[in-house]
Amino acid sequence: MIYDITPPVTARLGVWPGDTPMSREVLCDLAKGDSVTLSTIRSTVHLGAHADGPNHYVRDGRSVGEQRLEHYLGPCVVIDADVPRGARVGVEHLRLPAKGSGGITQPRVLIRTATFPDFEHWNADFAGLEPALVDWLAGQRVITIGVDTPSVDVQDSKDLPAHHAIARHDMAILEGLALNGVPAGVYELIALPLRLMGFDASPVRAVLRTM
Repeated sequence: MIYDITPPVTARLGVWPGDTPMSREVLCDLAKGDSVTLSTIRSTVHLGAHADGPNHYVRDGRSVGEQRLEHYLGPCVVIDADVPRGARVGVEHLRLPAKGSGGITQPRVLIRTATFPDFEHWNADFAGLEPALVDWLAGQRVITIGVDTPSVDVQDSKDLPAHHAIARHDMAILEGLALNGVPAGVYELIALPLRLMGFDASPVRAVLRTM
């Protein structure tokens, strides 16, 4: 079974306040007698489900087009976090898949907070991640962290501690994942970014396939 965890990309899709929303300009249109339909898209690269490049939060970091593809393709685990809006997820908030083991079994972890429920109606009080959680996941050999919110940090954060903790461990970030309705558990993740050289992010078509 395949779960599409990509929010639909339309002009109604919310973007970070002050960023560029998606718009489409139709240059040629079959309905108007043209030989083809041809469109131009304009938007932020941090659009819906997207992969951050390290150069988004680290000076002289790699661009998203230079990221290793294994971050975005392979076994993952979807984990629920019982956390209130506006808070940061710690290890204690995770519903770990193997009770009593205290461990993570897959190298890619997608965390469902349910604090950003509607991608077309922005709420600023979504949850972020505790830097200590990032450190703990790195100790579990996690290489990629995904979230169902627009950022791994809370909206009003300026020093971005979760982003920088991820940078210290050379992990990858996936944000804006539509995890509602996906049962917790192990899947194959397929969420490849475009090879946008020099760019700080790329939209992804993120899907989960049952193992």
